[in-house]
Amino acid sequence: MKQVKIQIPSLVENIRVVESFIDNSKETFEIEDDIYGNIMVAVTEAVNNAIRHGNKFDKDKNVYLSLQVAPDRIKFEVEDQGDGFDFTNLIDPTTPENLENPGGRGIFLIRHLADEVEFQKEGRNVQLTFLLAPTSDLEASDADTFSSDHSAA
Repeated sequence: MKQVKIQIPSLVENIRVVESFIDNSKETFEIEDDIYGNIMVAVTEAVNNAIRHGNKFDKDKNVYLSLQVAPDRIKFEVEDQGDGFDFTNLIDPTTPENLENPGGRGIFLIRHLADEVEFQKEGRNVQLTFLLAPTSDLEASDADTFSSDHSAA
């Protein structure tokens, strides 16, 4: 399994560093376009939450971002140096009384974009897993389908 790690000070402008990290990872690990957008939005949202809510914009605290790539999945891990939060008791931003709230949608969004989301360390650590299409199996099944559908009689 391949792994890459970075750490950034808790400044909102460092979201650009995270975007570049994801762009470079897309090229290096040949991440498909269909999940790239989900990764970009979910991971930058997780880092933004770590900067804003976890480290409370304290530039002396860091956000740690790592990426692990396996043949069938890509996993991002975001960790802050804050106090954590109760990730088991979050408001539902889709209920009528919460629709007008300006915030509260980040984790909801992350959970819908990633295939797996796991919180650890009292909420200071979040792991986002995105499943990758098994390209070799897909190509083999497409080839089988093509040859059986178009065989000469």
